[in-house]
Amino acid sequence: MAEPNTNTNQPNGASTNPTTPLPTSTYMPRYIDIGINLADPIFRGRYHGKSRHPDDLKGVIGRAVEVGCSKLIVTGSSFKSSRDALKLAKEFPGTVFATAGIHPCSSSIFSPSHHKHHDESQSEGEGEGEEAEHTPACGPDPTKPILDGDGVDHARSAKIMTDLADLITQARSSSSSNSSNNNTPELVAFGEFGLDYDRLHYCSKEVQLHSFAAQLALAASLAPQLPLFLHSRAAHGDFVRLLQEAFGPRLERLEKGGVVHSFTGTAEEMRELMGLGLYIGINGCSFKTAENCEVVREVRLDRLMIETDGPWCEVRPTHEGWKYLVEWEVKAKAAEKAKADAAAAEAEAAAAAAAAAPADADTPVASEVEGGTGQPGRRQRPKKQPQQQQGKKNQKKESEVPDRYKVVKKEKWEEGAMVKGRNEPCTIERIAKIVAGIKGVSVEEVCEAAWANTVKVFGVDSDS
Repeated sequence: MAEPNTNTNQPNGASTNPTTPLPTSTYMPRYIDIGINLADPIFRGRYHGKSRHPDDLKGVIGRAVEVGCSKLIVTGSSFKSSRDALKLAKEFPGTVFATAGIHPCSSSIFSPSHHKHHDESQSEGEGEGEEAEHTPACGPDPTKPILDGDGVDHARSAKIMTDLADLITQARSSSSSNSSNNNTPELVAFGEFGLDYDRLHYCSKEVQLHSFAAQLALAASLAPQLPLFLHSRAAHGDFVRLLQEAFGPRLERLEKGGVVHSFTGTAEEMRELMGLGLYIGINGCSFKTAENCEVVREVRLDRLMIETDGPWCEVRPTHEGWKYLVEWEVKAKAAEKAKADAAAAEAEAAAAAAAAAPADADTPVASEVEGGTGQPGRRQRPKKQPQQQQGKKNQKKESEVPDRYKVVKKEKWEEGAMVKGRNEPCTIERIAKIVAGIKGVSVEEVCEAAWANTVKVFGVDSDS
């Protein structure tokens, strides 16, 4: 699977000029969000088992399409979320696509102590009922790890893998028989699966290793294979070892490639993954620290994919990458002002030219006409507009990075608004801008590279 570096720019895919290029108004960005958890009930207005506002999933998808994010790959991280993702792919053909797999944080279903059927739950470690509805959140919890020693229920494991194989077979069969989607598949990847040693409070290391190895064996046996949608957190050595055991030292038996999504590892780890022919998925979690941003700088454009991982992983003002959004807004405003100034100068020049042109002696010069009343001889000074004074308490500080859509708390939900703290696919434009700022390239280069890479691997737009 490993491919040579065909990038003709710098070795790391970055420009020699570290400054962010000026925004352009001619290019209309297009995005594919490779990782969005639209199957999470948060996008149906449910939070921790309680309905807080109306189902607004269609509005979420509509906002994504409005900003140019016309393709959404919905992550399957358990049996339930995989089935829900496939239903969404049927409901929104050509826009929504699905993956199917078992996330490391959902892998407690392989454990002997897991007491639910694997089709019912997301993750045993998430608790009962309310919390178990949601996909695992991003944050680690090293204080409550599940220790090794419980082992694996191998009889249950065999049943799980049989059921997962059946789910994939049925999804492929359904997709091929659905003529309304122009032969574009609904199921486009195997995953999300992998290892996560940052969040052992969901599942022990020994069970995660079994889950990953078992799913890799299934993925390798599929004919034809599916691309892989992979997860690796603080587990790089074991992650690469198991991939190589399944697909060969250079992943030469991996037919369709794969992406390591939501990447937060080191530059050395990233380079090894690219060397194996894998792609790197970047989202808000990839910009938290200066070290994270340096890793992003080294991701080659021919190995880049972008994502939001909503409802999690939003870019926050505390993230190192936020400064690139601020820089973008400053330059965008400067460009807008320069354009307005140029238009004003052009209008002033035209007025001066008109004033200098020969005129009928009885016709007053326009600059000498008072207030447009036709009375010559006096010039009128513009009236000063009274300034409105507002108390500091009523003033709301304007954000350095304004939101494209209104943002409200879930308790004050209104149609057309985003919900505070619920990351949406429409924010993918921020990911592209930050990557462009870090690498010193244009947003167009980032968008087009990510689009081409994603289409090549997942086949979500055969007409591109």
